[in-house]
This record gives sequence, C-alpha cells and structure tokens, in this order.
Amino acid sequence: MASSFQIGESFVRFARVLLRDDNARLSPELRTELEESLRGDGPGLVSFKALRDLRGALRDSGSPVYLHELLQDSQIHLPEVVKPARNPELVARLERIKANLANEEYKKITRNVNNQELSRYGTLADLGRQVRSVKALLVTVFNYLITVVAAFACTYLGSQYVFTDAAARILSAVIVASVVGLAELYVLVRTMEGELGES
Repeated sequence: MASSFQIGESFVRFARVLLRDDNARLSPELRTELEESLRGDGPGLVSFKALRDLRGALRDSGSPVYLHELLQDSQIHLPEVVKPARNPELVARLERIKANLANEEYKKITRNVNNQELSRYGTLADLGRQVRSVKALLVTVFNYLITVVAAFACTYLGSQYVFTDAAARILSAVIVASVVGLAELYVLVRTMEGELGES
C-alpha cells in the first residue's frame, strides 16, 4: 500500500531552499526526513505524514506556496510487493486436493457407465449371429408377402373363367389371399415357437 511520494525536481528545489531558511517553522522530525530524502542515494521518498506536517508548517508561516504545486512532477511511490515463498507441504496438499476433486468429477461423469453393460451386447461373433437372424426374418417377411400377392394374382386371373364381373373376381382373390396369408402366418408362428423352445 502506498505510504510515500517519490519527489520530483520542483519539490527538491523548494525543500533545499526551505532547509536553508532559519525562519522556517519545521519540526525536527520533518527537517530530518526532508534532509534524508534529499541525500541522493536512491529515489527521494517523503512519507504522507511528512507532507501533512509540511502543509501545516507552510500554512502556519503564511507561505504563498501550495503543496500541490510542489508535487506536480512527483509520483506516488508504490512499494514492490514481495511474494512469500510457497510452503512445499501446502503445495503438495493442494495437489492432492486437486487430484481428489478431479477423480470425484470423473466418477460423477462415468457413474452410469458399467463395463458389464458394455460387454452385454457381446462381441463381433454375436453381432454376426444377430445380423443373420435379422436377415432370416427379412427373408421370411419377403416370402410371406410374395406368397400372399401370388395367391391374390392367381385367384384374380383364374377367376375370370368363373366370374365375368370384376368386383366378384377381386372379392374372390381377396378371400383366397387372406386364407393363404392366415395359413402362412400360422405356419410361421408355429416355426418360431419351435425355434424358441429349442433355444
């Protein structure tokens, strides 16, 4: 925290004149501090307290010089902050705390990930079996649709010898296709029950 001024040239000239003047009403402490600031070894520093005392002395003596005029080319002296060395035990403890926090954060993120659940879906061999079963299912559905469409087409074309009306031909084709579809569905369900019973 700032507690002093680094004095400029105008203050130095005025302080030299003031120190030579025997009629100046300066306290011994103020005179000593001004002499020390003018010695020239390093930057001349004057404390805020000394400046307050100097202002009081100038006011008491009726001097026409104001303190702000003397401090125009001066600067507030900000001492350099010296950071203390860090305690190695504290640094090690902070590193442990950071590692623990990172570990807890990782556990929170991955708490719903279970290695057993990942392996539940199996390996590539299991994937191959699943693809084969899906392929077999698609072939079965395709066969079912072709059977029903073929039964409808055959009945529609074959019924032209029996019925002359188109509505009767379509109705008979729908009935035959429905019966064939239901029969095919029955066989399909029985086959799937047998497969499920074996596994």
